[in-house]
Order: sequence, then structure tokens, then C-alpha cells
Amino acid sequence: MGSKSKLISAVPGQISFTANMKVLLLFGLVAVALADIARFEGDQLLRLKPALDDHVMLIKELANSIQVDFWRPESPELVKVNSEVDIRVPAMYIDMVYTILQQNDMEHEVLIVNLQTAVDAQNDNKPSPRTHSYTKYNSWDKIQSWIASISSSNPGLISKQVIGSTYEGRPMTLLKLGKMSSSTKPAIFMDCGIHAREWISPAFCQWFVMEALSTYGTDAQMTSLLDQMDVFVLPVFNIDGYDYTHKTNRMWRKTRSRNSGSSCIGTDPNRNWNAGWCTVGASSNPCSDTFCGQTPESEIEVKNVADFIRRNKSIIKSYITVHSYSQLLLFPYSYTYDLAADHSELLKVAEGASVALNSLHGTRYTIGPGAATIYLAAGGSDDWAYDLGVKYSYTFELRDTGRYGFLLPESQIKPTCEETMLAVKYIAAYVQSVSMDTGTTRHVSWLCLTECLDECKQ
Repeated sequence: MGSKSKLISAVPGQISFTANMKVLLLFGLVAVALADIARFEGDQLLRLKPALDDHVMLIKELANSIQVDFWRPESPELVKVNSEVDIRVPAMYIDMVYTILQQNDMEHEVLIVNLQTAVDAQNDNKPSPRTHSYTKYNSWDKIQSWIASISSSNPGLISKQVIGSTYEGRPMTLLKLGKMSSSTKPAIFMDCGIHAREWISPAFCQWFVMEALSTYGTDAQMTSLLDQMDVFVLPVFNIDGYDYTHKTNRMWRKTRSRNSGSSCIGTDPNRNWNAGWCTVGASSNPCSDTFCGQTPESEIEVKNVADFIRRNKSIIKSYITVHSYSQLLLFPYSYTYDLAADHSELLKVAEGASVALNSLHGTRYTIGPGAATIYLAAGGSDDWAYDLGVKYSYTFELRDTGRYGFLLPESQIKPTCEETMLAVKYIAAYVQSVSMDTGTTRHVSWLCLTECLDECKQ
């Protein structure tokens, strides 16, 4: 009341009018801002369980009739009998969809009752810091500042280089972690955030960089790794899309490029690689969330990364790409049911990595080649890297299994990153052990991890 009485003082009419105009202007700006942000009030996330071929056909017909957002699998073409299907249904279609499911006796459950509530709840109730935080979903602006800061603060262990720009002109800055050396070292390449809405993925890449730097010199395995190898980290692959999910549409998946002859925006960057490109599990429709693009590497972000890996393929021994959700550790192939030439070894390493991950919080992962484990999908980055000659190529699908899906709460960032760190370190130690000429490195890092894992299994 006191502040109000001060506002209406000397010249009531004039000051009141000015104040009212300011208030109206403020509300107007807020209204415009809100109008530009996609809302999901009343939308629901449903899990369908098709038990019959007719159920599969029904889901595909549903997708063709109304605007349904496929969370898992990524498109209606990938739906199979006896596989769980997670879809976001807009509020206006909920009653109709329930009626159809009941009439056709398809088992289903509600995972998220109101998507907007889940979106709002994803950030915890603590005030968001103005600076970067490892336990928050940071905006691209904060991540960009963090990249500059952490690089300048650790010149002996980290360097950065811009490998190109995104479609909208943002710099794609790649970090190189490793003790500076006059000789060329074998390397691991890891990227996060290929799909824009998978926020836990970039959070992990940031966590990895932090832990690698902070434990160097005290953790024997990390010290050995960074002494003997380099780790290239791309914190956010699909920067334009990621920024768009923070500012406009939380559920956006693709890039933000324009498609000739279509008003639909973007391409799925994990269907745009030249690995069985657009043959299975991908769409030639620009409006689809699994649109494969006009040509392989049509997306500048994909081409920038592919060019870098091609230029450095003689030293890159492992490729790791981080996604969400489903708790999976996958390896080639996804575009064919044929087993990779190195299937047995890739499986062995994945088994060890999953045991390492499980040892901390008991989180269970499913492992295997992409096609046989989940579904056929062409144009993926791990298949492309493997076909290029990067033998140890893996895809992580982080937490969870559907309770929150892409809206994993910030409270789960720390445990998710902690457990994933153990799995990545396991893979890195194995790659290091087979990449080095001496037995010393194998003893320091690989034997250390295998001994720890033997204890975990007991």
C-alpha cells in the first residue's frame, strides 16, 4: 500500500496515466512473449502397448490423422507388435484417442497427465543461478560463456577450436581435453545434444569436462587417459535446436534449417549421415521428426562434424554420442540387422560399461546393436563413424525409461552424470589399452577398472 500511495502523488492524473501505460505496456510485452512460447496445457504422454498387427496399423493411422508427437520410437514407421510406444497427444484430441484405444482394446497407460506441468516442474524450485551450473539445464548463452571460461582457466589441459557454424550462424566450438604434447595422440570423440529436446545429454558433456579437469592428477585412470590420449568434446551438437527449445518450443527435436519446397522446418541430424541414408527408419517428408534431409550431410552441423572426424580419422579411435531417453547402450548397426565385424568385442566392452554404470545407483541399461535392440534406423552418426573406421562407436540413451522422458528433472542430473561417467571411463580405458603400444597404460587404467568391476559383480 505504501508504494502505491507514493505513486499517486503530486499530479494524480498525469502520474496515474503514465503508470497505467507502463503497466499496460509491461503486460503487453509479457503477452507477446508468452504467445511466442509453445504451451502444452492438457497434453498427455501416453504409453501404448500394441499386441496385434491391427494395433500397429491403428497407431500409424492415428499419426496420419492428428498431430501426434512420437517420443519412443521416434516415428510411427518404427512401431512394432509388443513394443511400447510413448506418444504425446494434444489436449484437444485426448478424449477421441481414449475412445479409439478402448474400442480397439489396446492396453495403455498415462505417463504424464499434463505436459505443461511437467515442463514447468523440470527445473527445480531453487532460484536459477545467473551463471553456469552443472546441476542445471543451462541455456546456450550460459554454455557458450562456460566454454570460454573453462578453456581459459585450464590452458594446460584444454583447448578449443571452432569447427564451423550452425545454420543460424552460431559457432560450433569443440573442446580438446588432454595434456599438451608435442606428438600426436590417439583420441576419443564425444558429442551431446544431437536432438534438441534431450537436455540431459548436453548436461552430461559439461559434467564430463568438469570431472575430467577436476580429477586430473588425483584420479589415476583419468590422469593416465589425459596424459596418453585426447578427448574431443562437442558440448552441444544441434545448437540452433537446443536454443529453440529454451526460448520457443521445449519439444523441438530437429535442426532449424529451411527446407526447399516446404514450410516445415528442420532435419533430423541423426538421420542425415551417410550410413544407409534414408533407407529404413527415416522419412523423406520434411514435416516428419525423422526427416533425413535432402541429401546425406545436407545439414551444416552434420557436415562440420563429419569433416572434422574425416580429417582426424587416423587418430580418432572411439566415437561416443549421447542421447536420451530409454537407458540403452547401443553400437552398430542400426541401419541393418547384419552384425558388425567387431560385434563380439563391441558387446564385451558394452557389457563392462553397463556393469560400471549399474554399480553406483543400480540403474539398469539394455545393451546391443541398435537394429536388434530397438529398431532399424538409417543415417545415424555411430553407424557412420564405424563404417569410416572408428571401431569403438557407441550411442548412450540416458535416463529414464519413460516416467519423465525428455523432461527429466534437474534433481536427476547429478546421479545420471555420475553413473554415465563410470561407463564412459570404462570405454575410454579399454580404448586406451588397445591404442597404446606399451603395457604400462594397460596396467594403470584398464586393469584398475577391471579389478573394480570384478568387485561390483560379487
